[in-house]
Amino acid sequence: MVSDTIKAVSDTNFDSGFGRGASVRRTGFLALLALAALGLSAEGSAQAPARPNVIFIMTDDLGYGDLGIYGATDVSTPSLDRLASEGVRFTDFYSNGPNCSPTRAGFLTGRYQQRSGIENPLGQRDTAAGLGVEADGRTLPQLLKNNGYRTALFGKWHMGYEDNQVPNAHGFDEFFGFLSGYLDFYQHTNGYGEPDLWENRRPVSAEGYLTDLITERSVRFIEDNAGAPFFLSVQYNAPHWPYQPPDSPSVARDNAGHLQPYSENTSSRADYVAMVERVDRGVGEIVAAVERAGIAGETLVIFTNDNGGEWLSRNQPLFQRKSSVWEGGIRVPAMMRWPGVIPENLVTDQVGITMDLTATILAATGANVPADLDLEGIDLMPIVTGETPEVERTLFWRTRGTARAVRSGDYKLIVQYEGVVELNFVFNLRQDIGERNDLAWSPQGQAVARRLRPLLDAWEAEVTADAP
Repeated sequence: MVSDTIKAVSDTNFDSGFGRGASVRRTGFLALLALAALGLSAEGSAQAPARPNVIFIMTDDLGYGDLGIYGATDVSTPSLDRLASEGVRFTDFYSNGPNCSPTRAGFLTGRYQQRSGIENPLGQRDTAAGLGVEADGRTLPQLLKNNGYRTALFGKWHMGYEDNQVPNAHGFDEFFGFLSGYLDFYQHTNGYGEPDLWENRRPVSAEGYLTDLITERSVRFIEDNAGAPFFLSVQYNAPHWPYQPPDSPSVARDNAGHLQPYSENTSSRADYVAMVERVDRGVGEIVAAVERAGIAGETLVIFTNDNGGEWLSRNQPLFQRKSSVWEGGIRVPAMMRWPGVIPENLVTDQVGITMDLTATILAATGANVPADLDLEGIDLMPIVTGETPEVERTLFWRTRGTARAVRSGDYKLIVQYEGVVELNFVFNLRQDIGERNDLAWSPQGQAVARRLRPLLDAWEAEVTADAP
């Protein structure tokens, strides 16, 4: 039966919830037409390649509403808009955490990052105190490498500095990028002004704007490996601060520092927009390389972001931003394209999370997953192809010891701590995406809180006990 989560993207009014209530649900006859146009049936998808290529693209600190397809009017993102229109776009997709290291650890392991001891962003090498995800032969790139895939990561890592924590230790054949959380886009130095650009395990220097360098390496990798299955992880650090726009090397404010709205000579929305648009251009070049190589039908392309946007981002219609467990800190754009397998022009309100992408990639590639790995994400492919209906999810977040949250179905409970004071909020996200109507006062909200709070407490106890 065709999933009720699949909706056409056309005629969407982005000002009314980015397609949730305004987009027309295309079930029945129209959905069958969409499936038939791609050689699909209501019972299943077209025959997918046995070992497709996978390109995973993650941006850094992009706002939920910072793409044209998600309602932005001051940013031009034709490449990402096209990616969404040629596949499926998620409206209710979440990052594993409200910050970069936690979400990346969740993707790498396919499990809640707390189980790896990664709940907060890692500091610089001298303050990380050995924290990081240690290679155990069971993380995503290694499992794909075991399955005959050529693997590469270009861009940001931020999951450990030690020899058994860096990308090559986890099964990446090629790594070009940086290990810390942020980098000067032109000087390629960290917040201490120290060089942090690497080729595999060796420090290197390069000329150019970092976004462009990541794109160039990605395109070259596709060209060099188009004849065999590959996994390419493109980890753009844009539009994370420092807000240094492309083609402006003189704009090197505060050597990779984090400027605030009150800072002298602070950054602007125009700087930020230029950074996003350069990423979009890079995505276009990556997709063009796939098409030139004639492997579009054999390539699953996934795009998402690591957490909510920062202060220059557009997070509308969500509340709050990065580092919080409110929707603005954890709900992110996400889309997938696989011509001939995923129908075009689809929008789904299936709730998803970063570690679902891990499970989806492993399933699509036929990788051998250890029986005791216990992946905590789900394979989203049967849902987006219409083979199975949407499933209700219960997902959890915790950050910095100051806030926790659980979403179950349409309802969300937030537990926030202000010193010794505990604040509980209840929201119906289907009716209140902006989290403005707290239901904790109502009998309905109290019933939700009584149901969800034990689930949150039990999850917290479990992941805490499991952490190294």
